[in-house]
Amino acid sequence: MSDAPAFLGVEASVLGRRWIGPDVARTRAAEAIGQATRLPPAVCSVLARAGVAPQDAQSYLAPALRDLLPDPRSLRDMEPASARFLQAVQQREKIAIFADYDVDGGASAALLICWLRAMGCQATLYIPDRIDEGYGPNAPAMAALAAAHDLILCVDCGTLSHAPIDAARGADVIVLDHHLGEETLPPALAVVNPNRQDETGDLAHLCAAGVVFLMLVEANRQLRAGGQTGPDLMAMLDLVALATVADVAPLIGVNRAFVRQGLRVMARRQRAGLRALADVARLDVPPAAYHLGFVLGPRVNAGGRIGAADLGARLLASDDPHEAEALAEKLEALNAERREIEAAVRASALAQAEARGAEAGLVWAAGDGWHPGVIGIAAARLKEALNRPAIVIGFEGDEGKGSGRSVPGIDLGAAIHRLVREGLLSKGGGHKMAAGLSVQRANLDAAMARLDALLSAQGAAQAGIRTLTLDGVLMPGAVSADLIAQLEDAGPFGAAMPAPRFAFPDMRIQSIRRIGETHLRARISDGQGATLEAIAFGAFDSELGPLMAAMQGQRLHLAGRIEVNHWQGRQTLQLRLEDAARA
Repeated sequence: MSDAPAFLGVEASVLGRRWIGPDVARTRAAEAIGQATRLPPAVCSVLARAGVAPQDAQSYLAPALRDLLPDPRSLRDMEPASARFLQAVQQREKIAIFADYDVDGGASAALLICWLRAMGCQATLYIPDRIDEGYGPNAPAMAALAAAHDLILCVDCGTLSHAPIDAARGADVIVLDHHLGEETLPPALAVVNPNRQDETGDLAHLCAAGVVFLMLVEANRQLRAGGQTGPDLMAMLDLVALATVADVAPLIGVNRAFVRQGLRVMARRQRAGLRALADVARLDVPPAAYHLGFVLGPRVNAGGRIGAADLGARLLASDDPHEAEALAEKLEALNAERREIEAAVRASALAQAEARGAEAGLVWAAGDGWHPGVIGIAAARLKEALNRPAIVIGFEGDEGKGSGRSVPGIDLGAAIHRLVREGLLSKGGGHKMAAGLSVQRANLDAAMARLDALLSAQGAAQAGIRTLTLDGVLMPGAVSADLIAQLEDAGPFGAAMPAPRFAFPDMRIQSIRRIGETHLRARISDGQGATLEAIAFGAFDSELGPLMAAMQGQRLHLAGRIEVNHWQGRQTLQLRLEDAARA
C-alpha cells in the first residue's frame, strides 16, 4: 500500500477502495505542462501521468502515425518474410492463412485477405476449432494446408508450434505473432515477432495485427522500390485499432496512433463487416476505444468462443454488405448465448475461488464441462473481483484447458512457460497479462501450487486493498464539452493508459432516480449553484446505489469519468459515477 495519504482522506470508499491521487512529483510535472501550454489542469494531470514532457505535449495530443511508425525492418525476419510474401503474390502461388480464433487473429487474417484482394489475389482462410483443435497450428491441419498451398501465413499463433510447422512439408511457413517466444524457434522460413527472445523488446506492445500491418508496410515499400503501388494501408487501420484494443495491448507508442487513426477510419463506416456489426449492436455514435473493447470486440469473438471459429474473420474481411449483415446477425445471436454460458461459469468459478481463499498470489477455479470459450472471460471477472492473477480451467475427462488473466506488474505468461518446461503443464503460452494452458487432472493441484509460488515471488500476494486511482479534483462548473474533447485528445484510453477519473468533493445529491432494475441517474450540486448529471450503471448491484439513495441532500465525495452522453439526437454532459464516499 502506498505511504501517501489517501486522496480526500478516503481510505475505504463505499465499494471498499482506497482513493489514490497524484503524488507531489506528478503534481509538479502537471504544473510545468500547464505553464508551457496553458492547457486545463485536468488535462495537464493526465499528460503528466503519461510521462509527457512539457515540450512534447502538443505533439502528444495530436499523434501522427508517420512520426510514430517504427521501421518494419527493425523486427527480425521482416525483410525475408515480406519478400517471400510478395513473391507468392507476384507468381500467383497458393496462399493459406492460419489464424487464431480471437479478434486479433481474425483482424490479422482480414488485413491479409483485404490486401491480397486489392492485389487481385485470394487466400484460403483456416481457423482451428477451439474445442476440437485448440489454440494454434496442429500437425494434421498444417500438413493438409501444405499439400495444397505454396505459402502458409500463421497469424497470432505459431511461435511455439515446432512440430505442427515441421509437418507443413512442401510449403514455406511465415509466422506473424506477438506471443512470448522460447529460445528455440519453430522451423519456419521466417518468424516475425517482437516478443522473440532475441528481440530488443522495443515493440513488445504490438498485437499480432500490428505486426501484420508492419509487414504490409514493408511489402508496400518493396513494391514501390520495384515501381509498383501497393494497396491503401491507412484505410485498413480500423482493423488494427479493433485488434489492439480487443487484445488489451498497451495503448502506448505506435499503438496509440494506430487506435486514434483507426477510430477515424471506422467512423466513416466504409467496412461492410464493421458497419453491419455496429448496426446490430445499435451503436449510433462514432466509435471510441471503449466500443472496440466492450461492444464490437465481444461480438467478433463470439464465433470463436461458442460458434463457427471463422465467423469473425469472415465478417471483418467481407466486402459484400448482404453477407456482412447475415454474419453480424449470427454473431449477435451467438454473443447473447455466450453471455448466458459465461454467467453460469463465472458464478461457479467465483464461488469456488472465494471458498478456497484469496490470500495467495493466485486465485483459480476448475470445473467439469465448463465451456472453453468462456473460461477466459470468467478468469478476467475473477481477477477483477479479487484483484489477483486468476486461472479458470474447464475439464473434459482428464484433460483441462485453462485461461488466465493477470494484474499489472505480474508476468503470468513467463510463469506459465516455466511450468511447461517443468512438466506440470501439457501446453501453455501467452504474454504478461493473459495466457492459456492445458493440464492433466492428476497435475492440477501441483501445477496451481507451483504457479501460486511463482506469482507470489513476483509480489502477487501483496496486491493489498483495492484502489481507485484519480487524476485530481473537478467541480461541476468546470465540466465542459471543450474539456472533455481535450481529455479525449490525450487518449485513446485502455490498457496501460486508463481513462481519466476525477473526484468531485463535497457534492450534494439534488435528485435521484432508479433506471430499470440496477442503474441510477442523479443530479449533483456543488452547493454554489453549479450542477451536473450523473449516471451509475449497475449501482444497485453493489452498495453504491443504496448509499446514494439514502444520502440525498447530504454531502458525498464522488468519483468517476466525465463524458458527453448522446441520446435521441441530444448531447448532455455527465459524470459516469464509479465510486462514492461519505464526506
